[in-house]
Amino acid sequence: MEENKLYTLRESKVTEKPRIIEIWEASVRATHHFLSEDDILKIKLQVINYVNNKSSFTLILDNKKGMICGFMGMTENKIDSLFIDPSSFRKGFGKMFIQYALTLYSQLYVDVNEHNTEALAFYEKMGFYVFNRSELDDEGRPFPILKMVMTKGK
Repeated sequence: MEENKLYTLRESKVTEKPRIIEIWEASVRATHHFLSEDDILKIKLQVINYVNNKSSFTLILDNKKGMICGFMGMTENKIDSLFIDPSSFRKGFGKMFIQYALTLYSQLYVDVNEHNTEALAFYEKMGFYVFNRSELDDEGRPFPILKMVMTKGK
C-alpha cells in the first residue's frame, strides 16, 4: 500500500478489529449528535457484526504515535465505512482514504446520513455529489440517507 515517514496506509489484521470498533464509536459520538444513546448502542451491535464478518479494512497508522488513526471498508467501489479517531480529525486522513480508493476505482459511491453535516461537507469537498435520497436508513430507521457518487477527474 502507501507509506511515508509519518503515516502508513495498510490492510488490517484480525487482531485490530477491536480498535476499529473503538474508532467507529468515538467518531460517531463526536459527529452523529442526532443519534440517541440507545440508537448508538443498537447500531454498535450491527457494527460489531459487520466488522467481524468483513475480511479486512484499510487502515491509516500514525508511525510516530504507533496507533491506528482511522479505517475504511469498501465493497467493490462503494465506501461502506470511513471513520477517523476524533483525536486525528482534520489531518487529511479522510482525503488519503479517498485518494487511495481512487487508485482502485475510477468511480466511487458512498451513503451519508443527511444529518451528518460534517461528513456531507467532506464528501462534497472531495467531489462527490448527491444522486439520490432515502427517507430511511438501510435498517428502516428515520435517518435520511444521501446516496453520493464521484468520478475521478471530474
